[in-house]
Amino acid sequence: MPAVGGIGPGTGKEYPGNLTLYVLVTCIVAAMGGLIFGYDIGISGGVTTMTPFLQKFFPSVWRKKEADKTKNQYCQYDSQTLTMFTSSLYLAALLASLVASTVTRKLGRKLSMLFGGLLFFAGALINGFAKAVWMLIVGRMLLGFGVGFANQSVPLYLSEMAPYRYRGALNIGFQLSITVGILIANVLNYFFNKIEGGWGWRLSLGGAMVPALIITVGSLILPDTPNSMIERGQTEEAKAKLKRIRGVDDVDEEFRDLVAASDASKLVEHPWGNLLQRKYRPHLTMAILIPFFQQLTGINVIMFYAPVLFNTIGFKDDAALMSAVITGAVNVGATLVSIYGVDKWGRRFLFLEGGVQMLICQAVVAACIGARFGTNGDPGDLPKWYAVVVVLFICIYVAGFAWSWGPLGWLVPSEIFPLEIRSAAQSINVSVNMLFTFAVAQVFLTMLCHLKFGLFLFFAFFVLIMSIFVYFFLPETKGIPIEEMNQVWKTHWYWSRFVEDLDYPNGGMEMSKGGQGPKNV
Repeated sequence: MPAVGGIGPGTGKEYPGNLTLYVLVTCIVAAMGGLIFGYDIGISGGVTTMTPFLQKFFPSVWRKKEADKTKNQYCQYDSQTLTMFTSSLYLAALLASLVASTVTRKLGRKLSMLFGGLLFFAGALINGFAKAVWMLIVGRMLLGFGVGFANQSVPLYLSEMAPYRYRGALNIGFQLSITVGILIANVLNYFFNKIEGGWGWRLSLGGAMVPALIITVGSLILPDTPNSMIERGQTEEAKAKLKRIRGVDDVDEEFRDLVAASDASKLVEHPWGNLLQRKYRPHLTMAILIPFFQQLTGINVIMFYAPVLFNTIGFKDDAALMSAVITGAVNVGATLVSIYGVDKWGRRFLFLEGGVQMLICQAVVAACIGARFGTNGDPGDLPKWYAVVVVLFICIYVAGFAWSWGPLGWLVPSEIFPLEIRSAAQSINVSVNMLFTFAVAQVFLTMLCHLKFGLFLFFAFFVLIMSIFVYFFLPETKGIPIEEMNQVWKTHWYWSRFVEDLDYPNGGMEMSKGGQGPKNV
């Protein structure tokens, strides 16, 4: 296999196999697990701008918003209770991801997806019929448990099912369904807000039952991955399944490597503790820093609170919801660009290009808002060109994220972990993602109130830092079989000092010379 980005897999293995219709349909159905995450991201921001919703559950916010239209626009939504409504989901998802690691490893990826769908359905049902704030919070936490299970299992499922040549594009199907979920939620919010009687918010929140049913039914009909079947002792069934999903009979080499990886993983009694071993230093670093940086791009500020943000910077309620629909549509379109280019241009190129694009846009948006609002938050009469410029640059920013840090933040961690630590490392990845999603969602409106337009410069600083990190420390993983992935660390200028040939003599297999078990460093 030719070197990719200056880093080849070392062993030169190329597993035979095709992108079969069976795998394509399977991965599309599995990727629908992202709908529940995306729908929730999109729905919560729109609901919190609906007047009937605020009057019923957050009357103090509504009074502050309506009492004086000329007061500081930066602070009109500053309410910890209101942000807890949004952010409680991500705290619950963080806790669920820790449990989901064990379920995904011991019971399979399918069952983890099933649990996710059922919990999300229960949360949507409670939220749709909510009578008090505590019901909203309980429902949101159940939604969070569902998201935690789905985000743990779906990326792993896609990476294990896909042929390595198409792994990037198929895995990004998860991010695509997240963006579709956001767009659907934004469109529904726009129309449900027009329902007379002020009960449209119930349809918005209760509508989450539909994507919950999709992932629940999908998990029942999907096949399990060969990796997961081998892990649970179903060896012969796994080989037959591998032949079917690859579309060829010659799967012996790939199957032997999967079995060897599984045998090694079974000898690892404490995968969580093993993550601290020296040879897993690059994997642990990426499992923590990639989701950390993904949330510190500021994207969830836009996606959670797009209607709130646009309303805060002077657009009326309908205009705010429509602006959120526009950014949602851009999000979907740009994710399609990533699906096309990720296995063509590589992960590093998209990471770096997206970082530069987001950095420029955040600086421009900060300048636009600072020029009109200053530090007192009173913009006066906003001209139409101002609205067009702000929405345009926010859309360009969203596009940059949607073809870089959005999908790759889930793809790269899911494809770099050896089988013996895969579930535990993915759990770390999801937990860090949810922890900082929770933190950003909880403090955003308060930060907006105090930092004002400087909030966009705050996130721009982290975009700069993470782009530098990718340039120096993230190797290219395009076109490398998942079982061979550890070769990229051996040849990296920095990470090679942590990984020795004896650690991974068979590419991704953690076997000692005599095949007697994992080698500790």
